[in-house]
Amino acid sequence: MKERTREATGRPPAMADVARVAGTSVQTVSRALSGHPSVREKTRAKVLAAVDQLGYRKNNAARMLRSGRSRTIGLVTLQTDFYSRIAVTSGIENAAHEAGYAVTAATTKSLDTSAIEGALARLADHGVEGVILAVPLIHVSQRIEELTRSIPTITIDGSRTDATEVVAVDQTMAARLATRHLLDLGHETVWHIAGPSEWLDASSRSTGWRLTLEEEGRTPPPELKGDWSPASGYANGLVLGRIPDVTAVFVASDEMAFGLIRALHELGKRVPEDISVVGVDDIALAEYCSPSLTTVAQPFAETGALAVAHLLRQIADADAAPAPASVEPRLIVRASTAPAKASGG
Repeated sequence: MKERTREATGRPPAMADVARVAGTSVQTVSRALSGHPSVREKTRAKVLAAVDQLGYRKNNAARMLRSGRSRTIGLVTLQTDFYSRIAVTSGIENAAHEAGYAVTAATTKSLDTSAIEGALARLADHGVEGVILAVPLIHVSQRIEELTRSIPTITIDGSRTDATEVVAVDQTMAARLATRHLLDLGHETVWHIAGPSEWLDASSRSTGWRLTLEEEGRTPPPELKGDWSPASGYANGLVLGRIPDVTAVFVASDEMAFGLIRALHELGKRVPEDISVVGVDDIALAEYCSPSLTTVAQPFAETGALAVAHLLRQIADADAAPAPASVEPRLIVRASTAPAKASGG
């Protein structure tokens, strides 16, 4: 027998309705939806099937108070002090507030799938109307797929699941802009300090750098790895500064570029006279370091606003066709890059 819909009963489905359809207890439903390890996968699957059938959302009763909606969106982000994460979060919060929504954030200390599952489950418990998933998902678990199917979700940082819509900056283009700028200045090749391999932004920038060099018939030099921090840029700079033929470096973040420049200075290398440097992000300090940093600007505020706009469209119309959006980065030329010195000069 087909279950009665909300329109037929005059109320949103409750957890007890889910328990009845799944043939289990309310306590088991609560544990299953919270990702409790004691729930068998077969039972969890029955609960999730009942959730889909009924259109159940956690805390439906609370969300229906007053306006009938929570007017809240959730944000899953990594706990970090990196400027790019803070800037994206600020863009999301500003755009949400302008649209009359509050933002509830669930931060994770790692990119482990279980941590992201927990963050998504916490937001569902708070009755958010939709979620912006601002973590670089390379590996997506079945549980993450289930959670993002049960609530409208937008992903940024290039992450994606089968049920989500993507808003992302074209990171491959960012790397192409940086690498092409250095080649156009006459540098024979461009070295690269990459970000962590588990970040999609980092892998996309590495791809753009490599493809640009190969298209020009240049063999990419060995790639160096960083972790987004100035310290990792500094450590890699102590290596690059001792390689005689290094004249140009594309660094996957401004913060790593600051560390690189410090190391080169300590080794007696001049920027840009001896080595040109390009970063990514255009954080506030980029214009004021010495020399001022040539970088590829990331439109953080625009990305956050687009993510909110796409999420609200999805909340308003669950059947709307996905409309992925890619935001183009922009090269900002400053004093850290210069033409390559003439051979033998």
